[in-house]
Amino acid sequence: MTMNTSESPVVQQEDFNQVSKPYRTYVLTILTLVYAFNFIDRQIIGILSPFIKADLGLNDAQLGWLKGLYFAVLYTVVGIPIAWLADRYSRVNIVAISLTLWSGFTALSGMATTYTQLAIARIGVGIGEAGGSPPSHSILSDLYPKEKRAGALAIYSLGIPFGIMLAFFASAFILKGGDANWRLVMLSVGIPGVLLAILLKLTIKEPPRGGNLNSAAAKTPSWQSIKVLLTIPSWWGMCIAISLASFGSYAISTWMMDFYLRAYPNLDLTSLLIKVGIINGTAYAFGVWFGGVITDKWGKTNRGAYGWVPALGLLVGVPAYICSVQVTDLNTSLMLLTVLLFTSGFYLGPSFALAQTLAPVKVRAMSTALFFFVLNIIALGGGPTFIGILSKSLTAEHGEVEALRLSLSAVSVPYVLAIVAFIWTARKIPADWAAAEKRNG
Repeated sequence: MTMNTSESPVVQQEDFNQVSKPYRTYVLTILTLVYAFNFIDRQIIGILSPFIKADLGLNDAQLGWLKGLYFAVLYTVVGIPIAWLADRYSRVNIVAISLTLWSGFTALSGMATTYTQLAIARIGVGIGEAGGSPPSHSILSDLYPKEKRAGALAIYSLGIPFGIMLAFFASAFILKGGDANWRLVMLSVGIPGVLLAILLKLTIKEPPRGGNLNSAAAKTPSWQSIKVLLTIPSWWGMCIAISLASFGSYAISTWMMDFYLRAYPNLDLTSLLIKVGIINGTAYAFGVWFGGVITDKWGKTNRGAYGWVPALGLLVGVPAYICSVQVTDLNTSLMLLTVLLFTSGFYLGPSFALAQTLAPVKVRAMSTALFFFVLNIIALGGGPTFIGILSKSLTAEHGEVEALRLSLSAVSVPYVLAIVAFIWTARKIPADWAAAEKRNG
């Protein structure tokens, strides 16, 4: 899969009728599957965490570094130069190569025999995944008009819940009967990703880049376009809001299995894995889809909907989550967690769509990469790592169960801050949207 060194042409205007609907749907489906594999490989360590801890003799802080910062640092840093390439060269090639890399490193994680080896493999997964979303967002933005991007990117974002669901199902199937063979799980979810990369490369063509060739945005040097991007208030507002919300989401997704296995020691592991997988594949997935659809409809008359929909969702979901870690019945806890998963899905489509719509046309991939740079340093790097460090510091005084319960309860704070940020952003979006339409032509 060689990199095409010729720049994709910028078409005179965004004529989305030139691409057939079946092909556009096919591309969206394949990229959603790629994103699902992204989250299978990202989530799997959180599911297997209790078994890795027992096998390698790790503490919560070491697990936190593995789940968070080790993965996130190079994931965020490498994402910037990859996005620069994606704004100039073949995005299809970049996604295919990246998928091959992160899937291969996931498989290698299953061969690690020491903490250091596993940490290196996780860094490798992070490097590979850096080339997934920015080029994919850019491709989809050149296939869908801005009025439909929230819906399209919400469907793309379904890769998150579906990927998490498949990770739980794979773990349930392989770990059934109490066999804690976490290495086999890693190998089983890593290898299929390489096959998907081949399919993507063979069946998807690089689309022409959207935007008006005669617009000021298309003629502006990339560095000036980035400078313009970073002066847009609602871009920053949405970036900070989704980062704070995702801080909680990543913390929960990577530590809830540890919490349930500690708090309910007699539970049926296979049953729990299947239940949590179903919750992610239904409630969370429906929330992602619903958030995108509602935003597309409401956004036609009120651009602020891109901030209001996520804020209103979290106003319902966060109180339910706080209760979920306090109750003493497992099924009640899962029901309350379901409410959070449904409502937290609301912010994905609107956030990603806004990052594309507000960006100057020449730096759409870079807009998503910068979005993810901030998001993942704060959320992916901070959330899981924060829980691990805090839990370890509280263990001596409170014991492992209560230490983790208190740590998970603490993520309600960034959730509340996220609600405030989404509301502030909602008030800024209309003016920034109008300016983007004028700028991009």
